[in-house]
Amino acid sequence: MEPLQSSPAGRIDVILPCLNEAGALPWVLSRMPAGYRPIVADNGSTDGSADIAASYQAEVIRVPQRGFGAACQAGLLAAASEIVCIMDADASFDPRDLPVVADPVRAGAADLMLGRRSVTGRGAWPVHARMGNVVLAAQLRRQLGVPIRDLGPMRAGRREALLALPISDRRFGYPLEMVVRAAQAGWRIAEADVPYHPRTGKSKVTGTLGGTVRTVRDMRRVLASVSA
Repeated sequence: MEPLQSSPAGRIDVILPCLNEAGALPWVLSRMPAGYRPIVADNGSTDGSADIAASYQAEVIRVPQRGFGAACQAGLLAAASEIVCIMDADASFDPRDLPVVADPVRAGAADLMLGRRSVTGRGAWPVHARMGNVVLAAQLRRQLGVPIRDLGPMRAGRREALLALPISDRRFGYPLEMVVRAAQAGWRIAEADVPYHPRTGKSKVTGTLGGTVRTVRDMRRVLASVSA
């Protein structure tokens, strides 16, 4: 599904994978910087998230295939800008920090830019989720030499190049596989500190021990597949 219209010069589309984020979306969408267009990839919300997003003039796409990666990939296909950002829709990131990851890509200093989470409040990043991230990032550095310490969910890259990466995971392994495939393609991958806040509402992923276990399992499967 290719966009029907080209993007105005300089605009950056922001993909927001979304599953029941009605409590967070008003804050997130009201803080979108000028020149950044939100695309809410709704992954089957039942709390009115899609209607809320539309009321804030966000583009809303319905993604029937469940999975974080499925929502991100659908958002990439719907985007029209040369540079795109991906960001969680749960208010753990402030959209006003998007230039931190977008500007180095725009300037040609990086091909894939990740926001390294800098915790700003109690409970923003549970210990079990943080430890899982540490282990995976260390394995990534060891296995592929990628100089990052966080598989940050705020990131930026060039849309056509991202779509050309052979990313097959459509679950929680998607963010890691993007980095792996980019590294294999010789991309310049970098990270910069971005404030990370306590999310609004209950996390479906790393806010619980079970969610963290599922995420780490999916990501380990990705690493095993690329080293086989």
